[in-house]
Amino acid sequence: MRSKINIKDIAEKADVSIATVSNVINNRGRVGEETRKKIMNIIEEYNYLPNELAKNLKLNKTDSIGVIVEDISVFNAPEIIKGIHAAAEEKQLSILLTNMGLFSKCGNEFPSVDQCKELAMPLYRQLVKSQVEGIIYISVHPRDITGIISDSKIPIVYNYCYTRNEHDYTVNYDDEGGSYQITKYLINKGHSQIGLISGLINSKSSHARFRGYQKALSEHLLMFHPQFVKTGDWEYESGYRMALDLLHQETKPTAIIAMNDLMAAGAIQAIKEQKLQVPDDVSIIGFDNRELSGYHSPKLTTMSLPLEEMGKVAMNILHQLKNNQNVVQKKYLLDCHLVERESVGQRGQVPCP
Repeated sequence: MRSKINIKDIAEKADVSIATVSNVINNRGRVGEETRKKIMNIIEEYNYLPNELAKNLKLNKTDSIGVIVEDISVFNAPEIIKGIHAAAEEKQLSILLTNMGLFSKCGNEFPSVDQCKELAMPLYRQLVKSQVEGIIYISVHPRDITGIISDSKIPIVYNYCYTRNEHDYTVNYDDEGGSYQITKYLINKGHSQIGLISGLINSKSSHARFRGYQKALSEHLLMFHPQFVKTGDWEYESGYRMALDLLHQETKPTAIIAMNDLMAAGAIQAIKEQKLQVPDDVSIIGFDNRELSGYHSPKLTTMSLPLEEMGKVAMNILHQLKNNQNVVQKKYLLDCHLVERESVGQRGQVPCP
Protein backbone atom coordinates (compact mmCIF):
# COMPACT_ATOMS: atom_id res chain seq x y z
CA MET A 1 0.00 0.00 0.00
CA ARG A 2 1.26 3.45 -0.85
CA SER A 3 2.68 5.49 2.04
CA LYS A 4 1.74 9.14 2.57
CA ILE A 5 5.41 10.04 2.75
CA ASN A 6 6.31 13.13 0.73
CA ILE A 7 9.46 14.48 -0.86
CA LYS A 8 10.31 16.54 2.22
CA ASP A 9 10.12 13.43 4.45
CA ILE A 10 12.46 11.57 2.11
CA ALA A 11 14.96 14.44 2.21
CA GLU A 12 14.92 14.42 6.02
CA LYS A 13 15.39 10.64 6.24
CA ALA A 14 18.26 10.74 3.75
CA ASP A 15 19.73 13.86 5.36
CA VAL A 16 19.87 15.69 2.04
CA SER A 17 18.15 18.68 0.48
CA ILE A 18 14.73 18.51 -1.21
CA ALA A 19 16.46 19.55 -4.45
CA THR A 20 18.73 16.50 -4.28
CA VAL A 21 15.74 14.17 -3.85
CA SER A 22 14.01 15.89 -6.78
CA ASN A 23 17.11 15.41 -8.94
CA VAL A 24 17.13 11.68 -8.16
CA ILE A 25 13.40 11.27 -8.85
CA ASN A 26 13.65 13.14 -12.17
CA ASN A 27 17.05 11.61 -13.07
CA ARG A 28 18.80 14.92 -13.50
CA GLY A 29 21.62 16.89 -11.88
CA ARG A 30 24.80 15.52 -10.35
CA VAL A 31 24.14 13.28 -7.37
CA GLY A 32 26.72 10.91 -5.90
CA GLU A 33 26.06 7.19 -6.37
CA GLU A 34 25.96 6.48 -2.62
CA THR A 35 23.49 9.32 -2.00
CA ARG A 36 21.38 8.20 -4.98
CA LYS A 37 21.18 4.63 -3.63
CA LYS A 38 20.22 5.88 -0.15
CA ILE A 39 17.38 7.98 -1.57
CA MET A 40 16.18 5.17 -3.85
CA ASN A 41 16.14 2.72 -0.94
CA ILE A 42 13.92 5.08 1.06
CA ILE A 43 11.62 5.57 -1.95
CA GLU A 44 11.28 1.79 -2.38
CA GLU A 45 10.82 1.13 1.36
CA TYR A 46 7.92 3.57 1.62
CA ASN A 47 6.56 2.84 -1.90
CA TYR A 48 6.68 6.53 -2.72
CA LEU A 49 5.07 7.74 -5.95
CA PRO A 50 5.60 11.36 -7.00
CA ASN A 51 2.43 13.38 -7.34
CA GLU A 52 2.43 13.67 -11.13
CA LEU A 53 -0.83 15.60 -11.20
CA ALA A 54 0.54 18.27 -8.88
CA LYS A 55 3.73 18.50 -10.95
CA ASN A 56 1.80 18.78 -14.16
CA LEU A 57 -0.67 21.35 -12.84
CA LYS A 58 2.26 23.47 -11.75
CA LEU A 59 3.55 23.24 -15.33
CA ASN A 60 0.01 23.80 -16.70
CA LYS A 61 0.32 20.35 -18.28
CA THR A 62 -1.65 17.18 -17.46
CA ASP A 63 -1.06 14.97 -20.52
CA SER A 64 -4.78 14.17 -20.52
CA ILE A 65 -7.29 14.47 -23.35
CA GLY A 66 -11.06 14.78 -23.00
CA VAL A 67 -13.51 12.88 -25.21
CA ILE A 68 -17.16 13.88 -25.55
CA VAL A 69 -19.28 11.15 -27.17
CA GLU A 70 -22.84 12.00 -28.21
CA ASP A 71 -23.90 8.41 -27.52
CA ILE A 72 -21.52 5.57 -26.68
CA SER A 73 -24.15 2.95 -27.63
CA VAL A 74 -24.07 3.92 -31.34
CA PHE A 75 -22.07 1.56 -33.59
CA ASN A 76 -19.42 4.08 -34.64
CA ALA A 77 -18.37 5.20 -31.14
CA PRO A 78 -16.50 2.11 -29.79
CA GLU A 79 -14.24 1.80 -32.85
CA ILE A 80 -13.42 5.52 -32.91
CA ILE A 81 -12.66 5.44 -29.17
CA LYS A 82 -10.48 2.36 -29.73
CA GLY A 83 -8.43 4.35 -32.24
CA ILE A 84 -8.19 7.35 -29.90
CA HIS A 85 -7.02 5.10 -27.06
CA ALA A 86 -4.40 3.36 -29.21
CA ALA A 87 -2.89 6.68 -30.35
CA ALA A 88 -3.08 8.16 -26.85
CA GLU A 89 -1.35 5.13 -25.32
CA GLU A 90 1.43 5.42 -27.88
CA LYS A 91 1.94 9.05 -26.87
CA GLN A 92 1.60 8.30 -23.14
CA LEU A 93 -1.53 10.39 -22.82
CA SER A 94 -4.54 9.62 -20.64
CA ILE A 95 -8.19 9.93 -21.70
CA LEU A 96 -11.20 11.27 -19.81
CA LEU A 97 -14.33 9.91 -21.51
CA THR A 98 -17.79 11.51 -21.17
CA ASN A 99 -21.09 10.41 -22.74
CA MET A 100 -24.02 12.69 -23.63
CA GLY A 101 -26.45 9.77 -24.00
CA LEU A 102 -28.11 11.57 -26.89
CA PHE A 103 -30.41 8.74 -28.04
CA SER A 104 -31.72 7.96 -24.55
CA LYS A 105 -32.51 11.66 -24.07
CA CYS A 106 -33.73 12.60 -27.55
CA GLY A 107 -34.53 9.40 -29.46
CA ASN A 108 -33.87 9.10 -33.19
CA GLU A 109 -34.78 12.71 -33.92
CA PHE A 110 -31.53 14.68 -33.87
CA PRO A 111 -31.99 17.79 -31.73
CA SER A 112 -30.98 21.22 -32.95
CA VAL A 113 -27.45 22.44 -32.34
CA ASP A 114 -28.76 24.67 -29.53
CA GLN A 115 -30.40 21.68 -27.83
CA CYS A 116 -27.23 19.62 -28.25
CA LYS A 117 -25.22 22.49 -26.85
CA GLU A 118 -27.23 22.32 -23.61
CA LEU A 119 -26.12 18.68 -23.25
CA ALA A 120 -22.54 19.18 -24.45
CA MET A 121 -21.47 22.29 -22.55
CA PRO A 122 -21.72 20.79 -19.01
CA LEU A 123 -19.44 17.94 -20.17
CA TYR A 124 -17.10 20.44 -21.81
CA ARG A 125 -16.90 22.49 -18.60
CA GLN A 126 -16.32 19.31 -16.58
CA LEU A 127 -13.40 18.34 -18.80
CA VAL A 128 -11.89 21.84 -18.74
CA LYS A 129 -12.15 21.79 -14.94
CA SER A 130 -10.23 18.50 -15.00
CA GLN A 131 -7.40 20.32 -16.81
CA VAL A 132 -7.55 18.35 -20.09
CA GLU A 133 -5.30 19.79 -22.78
CA GLY A 134 -7.70 19.19 -25.65
CA ILE A 135 -11.02 17.57 -26.56
CA ILE A 136 -12.24 15.17 -29.25
CA TYR A 137 -15.97 15.42 -29.99
CA ILE A 138 -17.59 12.29 -31.50
CA SER A 139 -20.97 12.67 -33.21
CA VAL A 140 -23.53 9.89 -33.74
CA HIS A 141 -24.19 10.95 -37.34
CA PRO A 142 -22.35 13.06 -39.94
CA ARG A 143 -24.07 16.42 -39.64
CA ASP A 144 -23.42 20.13 -39.20
CA ILE A 145 -22.72 20.93 -35.54
CA THR A 146 -21.33 24.44 -36.00
CA GLY A 147 -21.28 26.30 -32.68
CA ILE A 148 -22.00 23.30 -30.43
CA ILE A 149 -18.95 24.32 -28.37
CA SER A 150 -18.19 28.02 -28.60
CA ASP A 151 -15.13 30.06 -27.63
CA SER A 152 -13.06 27.10 -26.49
CA LYS A 153 -9.77 27.99 -24.85
CA ILE A 154 -8.34 24.54 -25.63
CA PRO A 155 -8.05 22.77 -29.01
CA ILE A 156 -10.98 20.64 -30.23
CA VAL A 157 -11.11 18.06 -33.02
CA TYR A 158 -14.56 17.08 -34.33
CA ASN A 159 -15.00 13.45 -35.39
CA TYR A 160 -17.78 11.94 -37.56
CA CYS A 161 -19.34 15.39 -38.10
CA TYR A 162 -18.51 18.70 -39.74
CA THR A 163 -18.76 22.45 -39.13
CA ARG A 164 -18.95 25.50 -41.37
CA ASN A 165 -16.03 27.10 -39.55
CA GLU A 166 -12.97 26.85 -41.79
CA HIS A 167 -10.70 27.00 -38.74
CA ASP A 168 -12.21 23.92 -37.04
CA TYR A 169 -10.44 20.56 -37.26
CA THR A 170 -12.70 17.74 -38.49
CA VAL A 171 -12.11 14.06 -39.29
CA ASN A 172 -14.61 12.23 -41.47
CA TYR A 173 -14.85 9.42 -44.01
CA ASP A 174 -15.53 9.75 -47.74
CA ASP A 175 -19.25 8.95 -48.19
CA GLU A 176 -19.32 9.88 -51.86
CA GLY A 177 -16.17 7.91 -52.64
CA GLY A 178 -17.47 4.85 -50.82
CA SER A 179 -20.78 4.90 -52.70
CA TYR A 180 -18.93 5.40 -55.99
CA GLN A 181 -16.78 2.34 -55.20
CA ILE A 182 -19.70 0.00 -54.52
CA THR A 183 -21.69 1.18 -57.53
CA LYS A 184 -18.66 0.68 -59.77
CA TYR A 185 -18.11 -2.73 -58.16
CA LEU A 186 -21.63 -3.80 -59.12
CA ILE A 187 -21.17 -2.45 -62.66
CA ASN A 188 -17.96 -4.46 -62.97
CA LYS A 189 -19.98 -7.52 -61.91
CA GLY A 190 -22.16 -6.96 -64.97
CA HIS A 191 -25.08 -5.12 -63.35
CA SER A 192 -26.65 -2.22 -65.25
CA GLN A 193 -30.06 -2.08 -63.51
CA ILE A 194 -29.02 -0.96 -60.01
CA GLY A 195 -31.57 0.06 -57.39
CA LEU A 196 -30.75 2.37 -54.50
CA ILE A 197 -32.37 2.54 -51.04
CA SER A 198 -31.42 5.93 -49.62
CA GLY A 199 -31.23 7.08 -46.03
CA LEU A 200 -33.16 10.06 -44.68
CA ILE A 201 -33.62 12.76 -47.29
CA ASN A 202 -32.17 15.50 -45.01
CA SER A 203 -28.99 13.53 -44.26
CA LYS A 204 -25.62 14.73 -45.57
CA SER A 205 -24.56 11.09 -45.91
CA SER A 206 -27.62 10.30 -48.05
CA HIS A 207 -26.80 13.13 -50.45
CA ALA A 208 -23.10 12.26 -50.65
CA ARG A 209 -23.81 8.55 -51.26
CA PHE A 210 -26.36 9.46 -53.93
CA ARG A 211 -23.75 11.59 -55.72
CA GLY A 212 -21.31 8.67 -55.71
CA TYR A 213 -23.99 6.39 -57.17
CA GLN A 214 -24.81 8.85 -59.95
CA LYS A 215 -21.14 9.48 -60.73
CA ALA A 216 -20.42 5.77 -61.27
CA LEU A 217 -23.48 5.35 -63.50
CA SER A 218 -22.54 8.40 -65.55
CA GLU A 219 -18.93 7.29 -66.03
CA HIS A 220 -20.16 3.97 -67.47
CA LEU A 221 -22.81 5.66 -69.66
CA LEU A 222 -25.61 3.91 -67.81
CA MET A 223 -29.06 5.46 -67.70
CA PHE A 224 -30.19 6.88 -64.39
CA HIS A 225 -33.69 5.57 -63.58
CA PRO A 226 -35.49 7.71 -60.94
CA GLN A 227 -37.85 4.80 -60.22
CA PHE A 228 -34.84 2.77 -59.05
CA VAL A 229 -34.22 5.19 -56.15
CA LYS A 230 -36.28 4.78 -52.96
CA THR A 231 -36.03 6.77 -49.75
CA GLY A 232 -35.66 4.88 -46.47
CA ASP A 233 -34.91 6.04 -42.94
CA TRP A 234 -31.80 3.96 -42.03
CA GLU A 235 -33.95 1.32 -40.26
CA TYR A 236 -34.54 -2.36 -41.10
CA GLU A 237 -38.27 -1.95 -41.80
CA SER A 238 -37.72 0.77 -44.40
CA GLY A 239 -35.17 -1.41 -46.21
CA TYR A 240 -37.77 -4.18 -46.32
CA ARG A 241 -40.55 -1.92 -47.65
CA MET A 242 -38.38 -0.11 -50.22
CA ALA A 243 -36.99 -3.39 -51.56
CA LEU A 244 -40.57 -4.66 -52.06
CA ASP A 245 -41.34 -1.46 -54.00
CA LEU A 246 -38.34 -2.07 -56.25
CA LEU A 247 -39.22 -5.74 -56.81
CA HIS A 248 -42.85 -4.98 -57.68
CA GLN A 249 -41.89 -2.70 -60.57
CA GLU A 250 -42.28 -3.87 -64.14
CA THR A 251 -38.54 -3.42 -64.70
CA LYS A 252 -36.76 -4.85 -61.67
CA PRO A 253 -33.19 -4.11 -60.61
CA THR A 254 -30.69 -6.96 -60.70
CA ALA A 255 -28.80 -5.39 -57.79
CA ILE A 256 -29.75 -3.13 -54.88
CA ILE A 257 -27.51 -0.78 -52.93
CA ALA A 258 -28.78 -0.06 -49.41
CA MET A 259 -27.17 2.97 -47.83
CA ASN A 260 -26.63 1.10 -44.58
CA ASP A 261 -26.47 -2.51 -43.42
CA LEU A 262 -29.72 -2.40 -41.45
CA MET A 263 -31.71 -1.47 -44.54
CA ALA A 264 -29.75 -4.08 -46.53
CA ALA A 265 -30.85 -6.71 -44.00
CA GLY A 266 -34.47 -5.66 -44.49
CA ALA A 267 -34.01 -5.81 -48.26
CA ILE A 268 -32.64 -9.37 -48.05
CA GLN A 269 -35.73 -10.43 -46.12
CA ALA A 270 -38.00 -8.86 -48.75
CA ILE A 271 -36.12 -10.59 -51.58
CA LYS A 272 -36.45 -13.98 -49.87
CA GLU A 273 -40.17 -13.48 -49.28
CA GLN A 274 -40.59 -12.95 -53.03
CA LYS A 275 -39.13 -16.45 -53.54
CA LEU A 276 -35.99 -14.95 -55.04
CA GLN A 277 -32.40 -15.87 -54.23
CA VAL A 278 -29.55 -13.60 -53.11
CA PRO A 279 -27.33 -13.21 -55.10
CA ASP A 280 -28.55 -15.47 -57.95
CA ASP A 281 -31.66 -13.38 -58.70
CA VAL A 282 -30.87 -10.10 -56.96
CA SER A 283 -27.53 -8.92 -55.55
CA ILE A 284 -27.55 -6.74 -52.44
CA ILE A 285 -24.82 -4.57 -50.99
CA GLY A 286 -24.78 -2.52 -47.78
CA PHE A 287 -22.77 0.25 -46.17
CA ASP A 288 -21.05 0.59 -42.73
CA ASN A 289 -19.84 -3.02 -42.18
CA ARG A 290 -21.92 -3.40 -39.02
CA GLU A 291 -21.35 -6.57 -37.00
CA LEU A 292 -24.59 -8.11 -38.29
CA SER A 293 -23.32 -8.03 -41.88
CA GLY A 294 -21.04 -11.01 -41.31
CA TYR A 295 -23.80 -13.16 -39.79
CA HIS A 296 -26.45 -12.91 -42.49
CA SER A 297 -27.33 -15.69 -44.88
CA PRO A 298 -25.85 -14.90 -47.29
CA LYS A 299 -23.13 -12.83 -45.64
CA LEU A 300 -23.42 -9.20 -46.71
CA THR A 301 -20.97 -7.47 -49.01
CA THR A 302 -20.61 -3.95 -47.65
CA MET A 303 -18.47 -0.85 -47.33
CA SER A 304 -16.32 -0.62 -44.20
CA LEU A 305 -15.86 2.77 -42.54
CA PRO A 306 -12.34 3.70 -41.30
CA LEU A 307 -13.61 4.33 -37.77
CA GLU A 308 -10.54 3.23 -35.80
CA GLU A 309 -8.29 5.19 -38.15
CA MET A 310 -10.50 8.26 -37.68
CA GLY A 311 -9.91 8.03 -33.93
CA LYS A 312 -6.15 7.75 -34.43
CA VAL A 313 -6.03 10.70 -36.82
CA ALA A 314 -8.07 12.88 -34.44
CA MET A 315 -5.75 11.99 -31.55
CA ASN A 316 -2.65 12.71 -33.64
CA ILE A 317 -4.02 16.12 -34.65
CA LEU A 318 -4.83 16.98 -31.04
CA HIS A 319 -1.40 15.86 -29.87
CA GLN A 320 0.22 18.24 -32.36
CA LEU A 321 -2.10 21.10 -31.39
CA LYS A 322 -1.47 20.71 -27.67
CA ASN A 323 2.25 20.82 -28.36
CA ASN A 324 1.81 24.03 -30.37
CA GLN A 325 2.82 22.35 -33.62
CA ASN A 326 1.51 23.69 -36.90
CA VAL A 327 -1.23 21.48 -38.37
CA VAL A 328 -1.76 22.68 -41.93
CA GLN A 329 -4.63 20.38 -42.92
CA LYS A 330 -7.87 21.06 -41.07
CA LYS A 331 -10.42 18.87 -42.87
CA TYR A 332 -9.61 15.16 -43.11
CA LEU A 333 -11.59 12.75 -45.30
CA LEU A 334 -10.53 9.10 -45.01
CA ASP A 335 -11.19 6.36 -47.54
CA CYS A 336 -13.72 3.57 -47.03
CA HIS A 337 -12.91 -0.04 -47.94
CA LEU A 338 -15.02 -2.66 -49.69
CA VAL A 339 -15.62 -5.92 -47.80
CA GLU A 340 -16.54 -8.66 -50.28
CA ARG A 341 -18.71 -11.47 -48.95
CA GLU A 342 -21.51 -13.53 -50.52
CA SER A 343 -24.42 -11.23 -51.39
CA VAL A 344 -23.19 -10.00 -54.79
CA GLY A 345 -23.05 -12.22 -57.89
CA GLN A 346 -21.84 -11.88 -61.47
CA ARG A 347 -24.51 -10.77 -63.95
CA GLY A 348 -23.64 -11.15 -67.63
CA GLN A 349 -21.06 -9.01 -69.39
CA VAL A 350 -19.49 -5.91 -67.92
CA PRO A 351 -20.94 -2.79 -69.59
CA CYS A 352 -18.37 -0.86 -71.64
CA PRO A 353 -17.92 2.76 -70.53
